[in-house]
This record gives sequence, C-alpha cells and structure tokens, in this order.
Amino acid sequence: QVQLVESGGGLVQAGGSLRLSCAASGRTASSYGMGWFRQAPGKEREFLAAMSRSGSSTYYADSVKGRFTISRDSAKNTVYLQMNSLKPEDTAVYYCAARRPTAVIMTSPGSYNYWGQGTQVTVSS
Repeated sequence: QVQLVESGGGLVQAGGSLRLSCAASGRTASSYGMGWFRQAPGKEREFLAAMSRSGSSTYYADSVKGRFTISRDSAKNTVYLQMNSLKPEDTAVYYCAARRPTAVIMTSPGSYNYWGQGTQVTVSS
C-alpha cells in the first residue's frame, strides 16, 4: 500500500507556473503507475497526465499537452507536475494517484487504487 501527499498548490496569475509535488510513503512510487487529476467545483474528476511504472512512458490530456509535464524523482520517492502557462480554467483541486501496474497507461480515475488528499490551485485572470 502507498500513501500520497500533494503539495505546491496556491494562487498564481494567468500565464504563471506552479510545480506540484506528490510524496509517496509506504511503498515506492516506482512500484506503481502514477497519474495526476483535477476536479473543479461541479465537474467530474479530469485526467491530466500519467506515467508508467518504469517511468519510460508518459501520456497527457489534450487540454494540458505542451503546458504540463509529469516527472518522478525516485531518490525522493516523489512525483511532480510542472504546470506552465496557467489559465483561469486550470483552477481546481489537483490530485495525484497511484495504480497497480498495468500493460497500458490508464486515464480513468476508477483505474487508480490510491489517492492523495488534493491541493488547491487557483489561477487569477
């Protein structure tokens, strides 16, 4: 089992950047495929980015492709989401999640087994 704790959220102006961190404990993040999601008020949880267990493959939602980057520091057992060129519509609670290894990268929230508590990101116009 793995426990996940997100940090790095906050208030940023449109066009700015933030880097979210997801610290894993219990088991190493490299034992799992990892993903980032977000949920805005009144909306469903939305897939953003995912990384395979090996770290060799990544996948992004079209809405964030070219702006967001998922990465992992195995020594720190931490996964990151670098977010650039932020827009007001990026405002949401951001979650990291871990899934037991699968043959392909999964984008459905239901495919993930463990979740962090979320961190708020607010982008002002």
